[in-house]
Amino acid sequence: MRKGVWFQFVLVLVAGGAVAALGQTAMKESAVKMSGKAIRVQYAAPSMPGAKVFGAAVPYNKVWLPGDKPILFHTEAGLEIQGLAVPKGDYSLYILPDSKEWQLIISKQTGPQAGTYTAKMDLGRVPMDMKKAPAPVNPLRVSLVSYGSVAGKLEVAWENVIASVPFNLDVVQANPEW
Repeated sequence: MRKGVWFQFVLVLVAGGAVAALGQTAMKESAVKMSGKAIRVQYAAPSMPGAKVFGAAVPYNKVWLPGDKPILFHTEAGLEIQGLAVPKGDYSLYILPDSKEWQLIISKQTGPQAGTYTAKMDLGRVPMDMKKAPAPVNPLRVSLVSYGSVAGKLEVAWENVIASVPFNLDVVQANPEW
């Protein structure tokens, strides 16, 4: 190949790779270990450069999958999330945004089929605590925070909103002496 043709070929490959990368949403993870048990979320972290999130990617009153993928949730311990008992295992998390309050949907549906929300697979729904972000959040951030060995918080932040739910490890064990 001539030098000029080779350079054009490499340039096309690099540009094609950059365009393909722009169409993909990066996967992120957040994890905590509490009382020796791991709790983990994996999620698509879409970015909305120069665009408003609401009215575009997060329509109100419609189940939202960030980056068109559910948030994958794994817990090695039983949890209590806003009064909802969540046994140890794998789940998909979805968000139902509203202008005043968001709901976190915990679904028993996992695997490739979890890319399409199915209401009958809900384990339950819990209200999320809402607050205004001190600065715009972009890309989406989902994080787990530990407050010691038995209490924590799941937080979803994007644009000007931070929505969170507290959770507790189900540490009450049956005592054989009772």
